[in-house]
Amino acid sequence: MAMLPLWVILSLVTAFSLATSDALTKKALTDSNEYLVAWFRLFFSLPFLIITWFFIPVPQLDNIFFIAFICALPIELITIVLYIKALKVSPLSLTLPFLALTPVFLIAVSYLLLGEKVSVRGGAGILLIAAGSYLLHIHKISKGILEPLKAITRERGSVMMICVALLYSITSSLGKMAIEHSSPLFFGITYFIGVTLCFAPIGLWMGKSELKPFVKGKMYRSVILPGFFFAVMIATHMIAMKLTKVAYMISVKRTSLLIGVFYGYIFFRETDIRSRALGAALMFAGFILIVTTH
Repeated sequence: MAMLPLWVILSLVTAFSLATSDALTKKALTDSNEYLVAWFRLFFSLPFLIITWFFIPVPQLDNIFFIAFICALPIELITIVLYIKALKVSPLSLTLPFLALTPVFLIAVSYLLLGEKVSVRGGAGILLIAAGSYLLHIHKISKGILEPLKAITRERGSVMMICVALLYSITSSLGKMAIEHSSPLFFGITYFIGVTLCFAPIGLWMGKSELKPFVKGKMYRSVILPGFFFAVMIATHMIAMKLTKVAYMISVKRTSLLIGVFYGYIFFRETDIRSRALGAALMFAGFILIVTTH
């Protein structure tokens, strides 16, 4: 059996790291403010990123790097806020399925911003992964698989998550542009330092009523490990993006949703694993199509 391309291995590490960070973050959210947890996860990723920074060369930067960086940063902040609010105002089963739209949006967005074209085979793989990740999160809906779509008219969280999916496709494409005019690790480190600093006023203000007990009670310790895995996700994400088309990389990264299902079963005693088998099968089929496209 042929060895997997490096970008696929790195994308799978990205998916694993993100799913692990999300599962540990979900555990930390049980008794904590969501804005504080979101910011502290970013904050605790910084030591690992900054240490790495000392071991990489500073690339020569041009205007395109700074334009992509400055354009992506405010969009990233809006995305974080919308994501948090979507999860808060609407059920998970009516919001998370729409994250499946990010790689689909990327087919058009990455072409417009980067000139990247996906093949017919690769496009089919992207659509299969999107369909599979959608099906993973509708197992508890008794009204049918179209219920999340119908809920758009009555659930603010559904609309917010569609916006999140679209904005993620833009930040991913801008990130690829910045990487091509710098280096993967340099951009990843500097970008998330910027995100952490800019999100600090939002996170600390929205969680101000719980900040003192969060710090005094040392509840922040529960976000140190999620921060580490988030840092690993950032590094592998950026390197993988350099090596392949954005739409392909993000599609493979979406297998984090599949890993998250198993974490849900192991750590949170979530059931209905069998009912998600179709979604898992579609994602695997899409993964095979994308991997064999190159």
